[in-house]
Amino acid sequence: SREQPIFSTRAHVFQIDPNTKKNWVPTSKHAVTVSYFYDSTRNVYRIISLDGSKAIINSTITPNMTFTKTSQKFGQWADSRANTVYGLGFSSEHHLSKFAEKFQEFKEAARLAKEKSQEKMELTSTPSQESAGGDIQSPLTPESINGTDDERATPEVTQNSEPRAEPTQNALPFTHSSTISKHWEAELATLKGNNAKLTAALLESTANVKQWKQQLAAYQEEAERLHKRVTELECVSSQANAVHTHKTELNQTIQELESTLKKKEEEIEGLKQEIDNARELQAQRDSLTQKLQEVEIRNKDLEGQLSDLEQRLEKSQNEQEAFRNNLKTLLEILDGKIFELTELRDNLAKLIECS
Repeated sequence: SREQPIFSTRAHVFQIDPNTKKNWVPTSKHAVTVSYFYDSTRNVYRIISLDGSKAIINSTITPNMTFTKTSQKFGQWADSRANTVYGLGFSSEHHLSKFAEKFQEFKEAARLAKEKSQEKMELTSTPSQESAGGDIQSPLTPESINGTDDERATPEVTQNSEPRAEPTQNALPFTHSSTISKHWEAELATLKGNNAKLTAALLESTANVKQWKQQLAAYQEEAERLHKRVTELECVSSQANAVHTHKTELNQTIQELESTLKKKEEEIEGLKQEIDNARELQAQRDSLTQKLQEVEIRNKDLEGQLSDLEQRLEKSQNEQEAFRNNLKTLLEILDGKIFELTELRDNLAKLIECS
């Protein structure tokens, strides 16, 4: 295999909560093996960890990455390609320090590899006359494209070796509108994450397009120079055979350059298509943002209506209570009148008996 492990340790693996960007979420139930791998073909270093057959860490080390010790047994680093932050909890401070030393060592090696790749790109972007007859190699490699501007921002994280529980939210009085609002907030958060990835890819693609345009211009200049050289050689009659052979070689080189130009133009078209797709996703995000704002306004209106209904209900209850009190008072008065009438009847009955 072209990729071999060069250092291994064991740790508990965590990832940042994609929703809150504050709390840790454990991705392994127990301590697992975490290894540094070196890909000799692409000259890159990666951190890989498997939990059974599932890859819970697959992070390529770039010169812009930073491994931060947040406690005596816990450390973290951000990976913009994976759009996450990885956290490792170790059994001892020694294991953490050793892992951090290796991270710095391989980060420096990745930086040197990137500089060599850039030097190679600069050399091959301006081919000399002596190399015109040979194979033209593109200076752009996967490492030089993917290894730039990786860690643009590291989220601020409250560090713990154990994940924290999310605070529970008090249920809103109007459950239906709250559910709709949370749904759109989740949709917006997802779109923001996708938009960040697409923005990074768009910036990287724009830089690559600029480099390729410079290469295309260099190739065109080289092709024009070779055409002029062919014309000059054809004017030399004393060396017709040698000129013919040289012309054939130069024509072959020109064909190779034209083929390379065609490939680069196709790659530019593909990048333009990706940019158009990114703009479409941006438009969808703006539309969903507007819908979320409309839902929030509707939610506020419903909350106002609910508050008004509660006030009216309280007022009605107060009126009913006053009515009950009045009825009670009336009943007491009526009982008194009935008692007086009863006494009056008894007195009348006694008078009739006496007479």
